[in-house]
Amino acid sequence: MVEGMGVVRAKIQTVEDIYRLVRTAVVGKRPIRAMYYGYERRLCPHRLGRNHEGQMQVLCYQYAGDSSSGLQAAGSMENWRCLIIEKLSKVELLDEGWHTAPNHSRPQTCVAEVDVDTED
Repeated sequence: MVEGMGVVRAKIQTVEDIYRLVRTAVVGKRPIRAMYYGYERRLCPHRLGRNHEGQMQVLCYQYAGDSSSGLQAAGSMENWRCLIIEKLSKVELLDEGWHTAPNHSRPQTCVAEVDVDTED
């Protein structure tokens, strides 16, 4: 073990930290980079709140990065993702362009109780 190397550990983000960052992204229409189930993703969060079970979730448009189901062409309706806030990590706001696709306002079960929405 090497001592005195001054290893700086990044502060672990709490669920509250992540929720705040995602909320800021929704309100300001800012993309985020985050890890989700082992994949680095670039996402544009559109709607944040809770599902019918009370779990905090976010409806995102994924425009880059990886996912278990793969990414479709830019603008594809298949790139919408419903993500569990507690499963996100290493969330950071990006200064990149905003991405979206048709059908964001379609009825969906991802976020039943809306906290914020880009359309607000």
